[in-house]
Amino acid sequence: MAEQLDIADVERWVLAFADAVEEEAGYLTDLDRRSGDGDFGSNMAAALRRSREAVAAAGSTAAGDPFQVLGETFLGHSGGTSGPLFGMWFREFGKAGAGAEAFTLEMLAGATANGWATVARLGSARVGDRTMVDAIAPASEALAEAVEGGLSLSEGLRSAAEAARVGADGTSGLLGRRGRTSYVGEAALGSPDPGAVAVALFYGAAREVAGA
Repeated sequence: MAEQLDIADVERWVLAFADAVEEEAGYLTDLDRRSGDGDFGSNMAAALRRSREAVAAAGSTAAGDPFQVLGETFLGHSGGTSGPLFGMWFREFGKAGAGAEAFTLEMLAGATANGWATVARLGSARVGDRTMVDAIAPASEALAEAVEGGLSLSEGLRSAAEAARVGADGTSGLLGRRGRTSYVGEAALGSPDPGAVAVALFYGAAREVAGA
């Protein structure tokens, strides 16, 4: 596998993520019923269906363009409280790849770190609050360590995907401190946060595209 993800690779990443969310939409919605409005999976799947069409029609000329389209689609067409947060998160990847022919591991690490900061600021969320941050943070740390350790792109994305999955699974033991999940208390224990699971699916799709 090449040490970069070019425009075609990024488009495949977005499509693989859309496929994964579509497949898990029912599960994500069920998780949200236990801690929120019960519409997370359907909202995510609908926004990604729109994104699939928008990315195909965009004619991307830079590696960040598909993510910029993804972010704008989520900001304009995704319902629920988490949709705008995902939109702003995706836009950080768009910014990182603006004008670039391909993403390097360093660029992806930077995008993830900036996305973490953006979501944490806008959502007033910290690690341990049972939100998507609980999957973004370990993925960001894994990517930073991969860059520092001189790992390959595929190795770094594999590490990020594994870290995001562990982080998402770990939210099943956390009490919610932000959003609607903060009102249900212990009723949500035993089930992971759907936003964190979606983040894990995002990095899982990256791992798939990178052949890791």
